[in-house]
Formats: sequence, structure tokens, C-alpha cells
Amino acid sequence: MIMKLLIVEDDIAFSNALARRLQKHGFEPVIVNDIRDVVAQCLANQPDYVLLDMNLNGVSGLNFISQIRQLSPLCRIVLLTGFSSIATAVEAVKLGADDYLSKPADTALIVQTLLGHSLSCEHLSDIDTMSAERLEWEHIQQVLKANDGNVSQTARQLNMHRRTLQRKLQKRPVHK
Repeated sequence: MIMKLLIVEDDIAFSNALARRLQKHGFEPVIVNDIRDVVAQCLANQPDYVLLDMNLNGVSGLNFISQIRQLSPLCRIVLLTGFSSIATAVEAVKLGADDYLSKPADTALIVQTLLGHSLSCEHLSDIDTMSAERLEWEHIQQVLKANDGNVSQTARQLNMHRRTLQRKLQKRPVHK
């Protein structure tokens, strides 16, 4: 059985390497590096699987989930991101994504996720618990989202000074 895969990724070198690795696992990848081609390639290829990058030259991959779901309702959509957060994972699933992976993800994990297999127990033991800084960042993101991005309201709700919150938001998320 041919497993048609659409890889939507703006990083050409990464998408080519990923396509080669996934081809070895039986996927037939089609790469889309230009966001203007996402809809056309989805219509032309009718993929079984879509691997969608979160950040596509400054445009959120979240914007494409409902379109892809509408054009290929039976395909499995997996969002891949370098800056994961619980808030974006929840948003992706609400919009129609089937799963969500953080970069870097090894090929075996990507294949398992695309195929809809749950993680094995041995792989689960490799997953680290979140640090206090990461938990704080996740909580801030959730409260900010609940306040529709209003920093002043979020700062009041979190009982912190607005400038302190802005400094925390400017920092990159802690990965663990």
C-alpha cells in the first residue's frame, strides 16, 4: 500500500532530509516549501498523511489545518514545531490536527506518530518531566491565550507586574 505523505516545511534542507528518511519507511513524500502551494498540492496528491511545520516563514501552520482537513478529511495531520507549548498543542488538536511533535523528533517517533501508534513504554521512559521554568511558561501561555493576548489583563490575573510578564514572554521557552 502506498502511503502518500505531504511534508509542509519551509526549511528546504530539513524537508529533503526528512523526506529521504521517511521514504525508507514506505512513505511516498511530496514536499511543499512554499505556503502558496499547500492547497494545490493537497488537492493534487490527496495525501494520507500530512506533516506540517508550525512556523512557515512567519506564518503559523495552524492556519492550514482546517483547510487541509477540509480537502483531505481522512488524512492524518501531525504538526511539527521547534517551539512547543501546551496551548498550541491544544489549539492544533481543536483545529483538526491528529497529533503534535516537538523538534527534534527522531524518524522512528515521526513514523509512529504519523501511523497513529502510541509510544512504547521504553520510549515513554525517555521523556523528561517539565522543569519549573517550563511549567511557568506553559501556564503564562494558557492565561495569555484565555485573555486573547491582552498582556495587561494577563499580568493582573497572574498577580505580576506587566513589565515582568513582558520580559518573561520575550524569553524563548525552556525546552524541558
